[in-house]
Amino acid sequence: MPTRRTFLAAAAGLALPRLPGGAMLRPERPRPSPAQLAWQRDELALFLHFGVNTFTDREWGDGTEDPAIFAPAAVDARAWARTARAAGFRALLLTAKHHDGFCLWPTATTRHSVASSPWRGGAGDLVREFTDACRAEGLRAGLYLSPWDRNSPAYGDSARYNDLYCDQLGELLTRYGPIHEVWFDGANGEGPNGRRQAYDWARYWALVRRLQPEAVIFSDAGPDIRWIGNERGDAAETNWSTVDPGAVPFPGATGDRVMAMLRHGDPLGTVWRPGETDVSIRPGWFHHPAEDDRVRSAEDLVELYLTSVGRNSKLLLNVPPTRDGVLHPTDIARLLEMRRRLDATFAPERRARPSAARPATVAIADLREDITRGQSVARYAVEGFDGSQWRVLSRGTTIGHRKLDRFPPTVVTEARVRVEEGEGEVALVVWGTGNGERATGNGERGAGVEAGRGERGEGERGEGRGLSSEGKSGVPQHQPEAQEADGRGHDPPEPLGR
Repeated sequence: MPTRRTFLAAAAGLALPRLPGGAMLRPERPRPSPAQLAWQRDELALFLHFGVNTFTDREWGDGTEDPAIFAPAAVDARAWARTARAAGFRALLLTAKHHDGFCLWPTATTRHSVASSPWRGGAGDLVREFTDACRAEGLRAGLYLSPWDRNSPAYGDSARYNDLYCDQLGELLTRYGPIHEVWFDGANGEGPNGRRQAYDWARYWALVRRLQPEAVIFSDAGPDIRWIGNERGDAAETNWSTVDPGAVPFPGATGDRVMAMLRHGDPLGTVWRPGETDVSIRPGWFHHPAEDDRVRSAEDLVELYLTSVGRNSKLLLNVPPTRDGVLHPTDIARLLEMRRRLDATFAPERRARPSAARPATVAIADLREDITRGQSVARYAVEGFDGSQWRVLSRGTTIGHRKLDRFPPTVVTEARVRVEEGEGEVALVVWGTGNGERATGNGERGAGVEAGRGERGEGERGEGRGLSSEGKSGVPQHQPEAQEADGRGHDPPEPLGR
């Protein structure tokens, strides 16, 4: 039976086919669509779980809730968006409907919605307020519509419910302007004696493609974005953005092969389907007052960034609004402190450009492939020259959009990356420890920063093409000009120090 360990070893060995003598084949590799590329470049998205569960203090509602309990006193979606943007997030996703079936918009498909609540006198539309707030703050908007509906009497009558579900999707995808991400899961917790519902995934996805052709679709089975395989907040060290689509045939599929594909992807995969790492800032996904003192620390949030974005994934961090409809002050404080720490870690003055005349203490290697050409690096080594010899600072397997390697602070006069298996160019930036190294120059390649082309590496100093890494480093931050360029924030993140 395959395990994570055996798959990891197999993935490292199957990176690309070889000809006799070790020469690399260059097959046409899958590449991201413009929408997938924009999605990954955002790096950070905020998930907002909000609904009747917020008022019942539950995680999964049963669909019998009285809509009258939904009565937030101070909903401010614009404040949600402002907080997200200040913390460096580029997109927000809202639970338009969770498993309880309560809809946060005035749908024509059911009375179990905000239209039957006292909020805004029964005339409220939270999806409208949410999408308007995203646009006002230059953020991308995404929506989650649970397929499991514990309120709908049609659930279990597969054809009838699929019609209803598509009607709900149609409302969400035609009323609120551009939707960047449509988020699906395979939720069906009815159990062996519950109602049996056959989801028509092909129909759902086709509807999204027709009504929102620029949106990316997330689920275990994609088709555009896949789940990373856990809700702990960590992507695997070996993480290919390519997959074998036959390995995960539908959302909710289980088994060792499914989990291996979700966690690691496939170096020989035929479709581009990068992984999204979803995790909550609290133990639960909805707000529970008893968890107000159990919010993740800023240090832990930074660690989540390093183990998701820093492993070729995207971080989808859940931050649930309270019963008042606002983000809790503790959650806000932790988000802003996370941003402060990331900005400090990747500050321009910490970008090291070591030289013989000016050695630098480095502690982080920041590697990137040009994923517009696909992903191909299967094994690499980052090395530093200490004035007398090259020493390995870190080793890894995949890189993709971004790989962040941490290692003990080391004094070097040069740094380079050697691609040991795979092909293509890799941009490398090394970050210091804040001990006085200053960034210099006007876009020229920093001393000691090299890029490997995929040669096997003979240990010579300076092999590779010397790909400039200017403009490819740093953590995306609040950039009003770039985000408002087309009204939707579609420009890629700018480097720090702009």
